Amino acid sequence: MAPHPGIDTDQIREKIRRDLFGLLEGIQGKKNLVIEKSLADVIGIFVKFSTLQEHGVDKLFLLENNNVDSSQKNVVFLARGEKALKPIAVAEQIQRLQKNSSIEHDFSVIWAPRRTLVSDKILEESGVLGDLSVEVLPLYFVPLEQDVLSLCFEDSFSDIYLRRDPTSIFLGAQALMDLQNSHGLFPRIIGKGDQAQRLMELLLRMRSEAAAEDNATTFGPMPSAYVESLIVIDREIDMATPLLTQLTYEGLIDEMFGIQYNSAEIDSSIVGPAPGAQQPARAEGTVAPGLKRKIMLDSTDKLYDQLRDTNFAIVDGLLNKVARRLQSDMHSPRDAKSTSELKEFISKLPGYQAEQQSLRVHIGLTEEMLKHTQSEIFRRCLEVQQNLADGTDPSSQHDSIEELIARDVPLPIILRLLCLESCVSGGLRQRDLENFKRLLLQAYGYQHLLTLASLEKMGMLKIRASANILFNPLGAGSGTVENSSTNYNYLRRVLRLIVDEVDEQNPNDISYVYSGYAPLSIRLVQCILQKQSLLAFTRGTQAPSTANGVASASNTSHGWQGFESALSNVRGATFSKVQKGEDAATKARNMLQGSAGGKVKTVVLMFLGGITFTEIAALRFLAKQEEGRRKLLICTTGIISGNSIMDAVMEKEDFSKG
Repeated sequence: MAPHPGIDTDQIREKIRRDLFGLLEGIQGKKNLVIEKSLADVIGIFVKFSTLQEHGVDKLFLLENNNVDSSQKNVVFLARGEKALKPIAVAEQIQRLQKNSSIEHDFSVIWAPRRTLVSDKILEESGVLGDLSVEVLPLYFVPLEQDVLSLCFEDSFSDIYLRRDPTSIFLGAQALMDLQNSHGLFPRIIGKGDQAQRLMELLLRMRSEAAAEDNATTFGPMPSAYVESLIVIDREIDMATPLLTQLTYEGLIDEMFGIQYNSAEIDSSIVGPAPGAQQPARAEGTVAPGLKRKIMLDSTDKLYDQLRDTNFAIVDGLLNKVARRLQSDMHSPRDAKSTSELKEFISKLPGYQAEQQSLRVHIGLTEEMLKHTQSEIFRRCLEVQQNLADGTDPSSQHDSIEELIARDVPLPIILRLLCLESCVSGGLRQRDLENFKRLLLQAYGYQHLLTLASLEKMGMLKIRASANILFNPLGAGSGTVENSSTNYNYLRRVLRLIVDEVDEQNPNDISYVYSGYAPLSIRLVQCILQKQSLLAFTRGTQAPSTANGVASASNTSHGWQGFESALSNVRGATFSKVQKGEDAATKARNMLQGSAGGKVKTVVLMFLGGITFTEIAALRFLAKQEEGRRKLLICTTGIISGNSIMDAVMEKEDFSKG
């Protein structure tokens, strides 16, 4: 995907590299680098170990392994200092080296993205703060793709909604403020949700503080000529979507294997050994089980880039077409009639070999995923999910859920089903919730009292206040106060979240990503970007695209206009804030740069609390419809899934073992 005008993700990536290399080169001589595992994965996206070696790094250690040695005088720690755990680990390893090493070490700590009072206090109380130098790597938005920027905070969802820790909101605002300092103010900030409003208020306060300190850059006080608006979506307004099983190719890989920072560790028996890897002697065509291979899953793999956002139902057919085309290309030398044609084929041979290797990997993945999706348990769970999303009476699904519990289906799957029912139905009846709690504790262990308490604290599992919540098709009026929960029953109808006929091969609506369910979070983005076509689509007069396949655009300056009734049935605050610069500065900028009319502008989308790969696929579908008019830049605190949400709240200790 092409870089965004004015906001070039390649420039952001290069700035991170320069900042990191500058900090490392500032420490003279060879050095051992001790890095937090999650940061190692993030930095590994755009920096190889060989490149670190060129900048003085001798050995690389993971902070969590607690195994740094004394082979170099210089020891550099790179970690996040937002929470106490990492500074404590840094202090303990410094103390251990000071006690056991015969070398007098020079210690340095690089905090990312900022230095905190917590980290300083812990290092000071440990008696090591005076023995080291402290630096900062401003690692905020990390480009995962040309159209995706992430803060890469693994715990952002649980921090915001379970622990009520506003750190992720503050750092998200700081990251967006950096974009404003570089590219100009967001002309309009539009959003939905209480936490989204907090982020917007922080952003405005940061702008005021920067203006007061006179630290704004040349274009800081003026609205951007390249950015149309900032749309902020609070994850809390649509908790149901990430609980559904993702049905795009990339989303399903994440569900089954887990994707961490553009890579996944897959069993070699599925995807084959790495090219050139030595394998133990075994029967021909087999690979030793249990050996993991790290697979890169990003746009550098052209085949993956073609498959990632498609519905998994059509992936098998696409792979067959690629295999036939590649086979034909590989046999083309037989038809060559001249040396120039042979020379051209040889020049393309490395590309064919790389594509062949990629095809082998994705065929292996697809075969494994087909086994999973054709299993009875998967189909049963998917049926329950789709019935709940469709608005079927939730009590009719309870027998199926109880049967899944009796069959010892993994707890995260059961919790996702119960939380999905709670979200779309306004809660569970009290007797049903108590019955499920008893079944879960008896089947999976009483330590999950804490798991259930965490889900209740986040509002993902709760008692239904009344039957009216479930069976109210009229919703709240546009003049009512903000809802404390999202009324999916009403929104299912007015925003047409369920689409009966879906063409997964040639989709004309975002609902293809869930085979008939349109994610509410992305429908709300359509309320701003594709206002007229969405209004027509929800009334059933046409598809959400015109006859020539291009959705009718609307100017984001109109904000939420036309969807006030729907928004009053979505949880949280609604806002649309205009940012204006100094008139004289704006006029001067326009004279120097010319009018921005006719230019393709960028809409920045900030998903606070996380976004799923399937929602990203839906946004890319919108971006294709908007091509030529505007570009979409997706920003988020982190990539999430139903599994990651449940993993964050599940109690890991087994209290029965004493």
